[in-house]
Amino acid sequence: MRGAPPLPDDLRAMLEAVRRAGRPRLVGGGVRDWLLGLVPKDFDIEVAGIDFDGLRRALSPFGATDVVGRSFGVIKVRGAGGSVYDFSLPRRESKTGAGHRGFAVEPDPGLGDAEAAARRDFTVNAIAIDPFTGALSDPFNGEADLRARVLRHTSAAFAEDPLRVLRGFQLASRLDFTLAPATAALCREMAPAFAELPVERIWGEWDKWAVESTRPSRGIEVLEQTGWIRHFPEVAALRGTPQEPDWHPEGDVLTHTAHCLDALVSLEGWTASQAPRRRVLSFAVLAHDFGKPATTERAERRGAMRWVSHGHESAGGPLADSFLRRIGAPLDLDPPVRALVAHHLVHHHGVSGDFTDAQVRRLARRLSPATIDDLAVVMTADSLGRPPLASPETLALVDRLRARASSLALESAAPRPIILGRHLIAMGRRPGPEFKPLLDAAFEAQLDGAFTDEAGGLAWLGERPR
Repeated sequence: MRGAPPLPDDLRAMLEAVRRAGRPRLVGGGVRDWLLGLVPKDFDIEVAGIDFDGLRRALSPFGATDVVGRSFGVIKVRGAGGSVYDFSLPRRESKTGAGHRGFAVEPDPGLGDAEAAARRDFTVNAIAIDPFTGALSDPFNGEADLRARVLRHTSAAFAEDPLRVLRGFQLASRLDFTLAPATAALCREMAPAFAELPVERIWGEWDKWAVESTRPSRGIEVLEQTGWIRHFPEVAALRGTPQEPDWHPEGDVLTHTAHCLDALVSLEGWTASQAPRRRVLSFAVLAHDFGKPATTERAERRGAMRWVSHGHESAGGPLADSFLRRIGAPLDLDPPVRALVAHHLVHHHGVSGDFTDAQVRRLARRLSPATIDDLAVVMTADSLGRPPLASPETLALVDRLRARASSLALESAAPRPIILGRHLIAMGRRPGPEFKPLLDAAFEAQLDGAFTDEAGGLAWLGERPR
């Protein structure tokens, strides 16, 4: 017998208090993850047989409660170590208007488990469990869909909330699930409702995709199967854009991008990173070939006519910006993602097997606020995204770039100017219009290797005409 899931001590004490007056059940993603053998990140508790005031009284001994909304019947309780638990009443929802927010919500303590589960999006999220006995309530056969690794809608009411399509997009990527054909068909009918979604909710789903995916290509598959890829034209344009088979045997640009994304999340540079860096890397790899649809043509290369995409790196930068704005990403993502897109082929251009110190310094400066370490991860994912073709030579180039940057302590930071305005003043120069050109020239000389420390910089400065 499976038994009940292990619970934090503080939550178990809350549940003991609540069950004296009501019938608590663990619900939602925490149950799904536990049944998949994962460690639940969130605990949501639905309590039937009690009204809102009774639930609040039962929870009051455990500290301050944050009432999200009496009309929604949700109470947040902060537990030990900063954990937050959501306690809610079963509720009915009815569609009253367009969009994600167009619902009337009515808490109903008398609802049974099956009725309460009917409002949930996917069958795998509609499983409830008794936290004391481990007994499951699974009215939509979600456990079977968990075993089959399938996302299936619970009912036709799924179509009332267009955000659920994007939830399916990110859940498929996070869980490595596929979308049931009937659910994909329903999502295709919902495609026009995308316009009703607030951009901040769109971003919330893309952010989960970028930070938590185990197989990002599953989400791209969902966007294609549902027709929702058309709402992200920078991504949609990759499908059908050809690549030279000798260099890209895997197929078109979107197929390549999907392989790159899956390779990315297997790399230590991604798995060992926190959310901010994961976002940058995920979106940089997604966008790295955004410039190819506009630049791909047949041209002579190496004595034969081939598909080439000259200049696609620089063309992709502005398209990365437009995509990030379209999905409501924070503005601080634009510069690092744009820089990584624009330079993701630097190891193939203008380098004859090695990198000079000056090249590395200038590259680190151009990439900032992204880093050479970030670029190495993106380039590695790009190289691994061409199965069955392997390119140890390319990976060796990336390793040499990373090693040279490390020797200069520039793998994770851009060079900073050694000579500053205070140095000019200390040498008796008066602040004025000539300061900036002189400081710029000093920094350029530093990047070229004319000096590497303050003493050398002052000596270089002393040779400049006054």
